Parts: sequence; C-alpha cells; structure tokens
Amino acid sequence: MFDSSIPLEPAASAQADQEPRQRFSAVLRGLAAASDPMISVRDILNAFGDRAFAALMLVFAAPNMFPLPPGVSAVLGAPLLFITAQLMLGYSSLRLPHMIADRSMRREVFVGFTAKLDPVVKRAESILRPRLTGLLRPIPERLIGAACLILAVILFLPIPFGNIPPAIAISLFSLGILERDGLAVSLGWLAVLGSGLILAAVSSAIIAAIEAFFDHLWVLI
Repeated sequence: MFDSSIPLEPAASAQADQEPRQRFSAVLRGLAAASDPMISVRDILNAFGDRAFAALMLVFAAPNMFPLPPGVSAVLGAPLLFITAQLMLGYSSLRLPHMIADRSMRREVFVGFTAKLDPVVKRAESILRPRLTGLLRPIPERLIGAACLILAVILFLPIPFGNIPPAIAISLFSLGILERDGLAVSLGWLAVLGSGLILAAVSSAIIAAIEAFFDHLWVLI
C-alpha cells in the first residue's frame, strides 16, 4: 500500500549544509523540461531525493498562496497530510500510498505551475542561505512537521480564503529546510501565529453570521 522513497538525511548532518547541490528552482525546471507527457508525484519525489519532504511540501503548498477554484485546495492538501505527518514522526524516508505516489498531471499543467512559481522561488533563493541551523535539527524539524500537519488540515478544510495563510507558512518552512535557513523557519513560525489569528477571526465571523441567520429565521417563524 505504501511506497518507500529515498532516505532523508537528518537536519544535523554537516554534510547536508556543506555539499553543493542543485537548488529547488533548478530541479523544478529540469522536471518541467522533461519530454514525458505526464509527470507523477513519484517523479518529483525521486528528483529531489533526500530533500523530498520539504520539496513536496512546497510543491503542494505553494499553489494555495494564490486564489484557487473551489475544491482544489482539498486536492492539494491531501498529500500534505501524509508528508507532514511523517516529518512530525521523524521518518528517515518519505512513504506515500501508491494512489498518491502514482498520481500524475499533464506536463503542460506542471509547466504552467512552474512558470508561476519559478520567479518567486528564485527570488527567495537569492536571499536564503545556511544560517541558524540549530532550528533545523531533528527535534525542531519534528515540531515543524507537527505545525505543518495542523496547517495541512486547515488547507484540507473548505474555509473561505483560509488556505492562503497556512500555505505561506508551509512554504516558508519548506524553503527554510531546503536552503538550511533558520531565518526562513523563524518567519514560518510567525506565519503560523498569523494563520491562527486569521483563522480565529474568520471562524468567529462565520459563527456570528450563522447565529444571526438562525436568529432572524426564528423571528420569521
């Protein structure tokens, strides 16, 4: 039922901080330039190797930073539930159900997504660098996973405009892990706080609107 991927190196590994490697944007462009008519989650996972957790979190979270048609955030949020739960539990490799690992999209759709995301990621990569790596050790990464799991649940729920703040937070965490940048992770935690405040405000407004509706309905009856 579950498909095992390439092992993920611990955050504390000095080698992970020192070895030069292709950046997320370069790998994403390479995937978009491939000739196959379809691209699957498994293809993305294999392309990013030991960075699969953060890379797939970013791939599935980033589109939610923009307005999406109804129901799309739920489709993108479902894989995030599996990915973030395993990051929280400290799995050394990412394991996805075959139904998710084999899920594919047309190459042109992926190219369109890459074209929108690439300028944003390249800008972020020009700023991000390895620093404050104590925030990226195994225990802090598991806490990041727990926070992102909660945010993924929020993304999965059909809350009006409720998908954008969690998507920003998950994207910041993902970029922080990918670039070994604790400052981005710190900004991610601030975004989590902002997401909580916004969610509380939106939820209160929705509850108040429902209560007002039923109060008005009761008067009419």
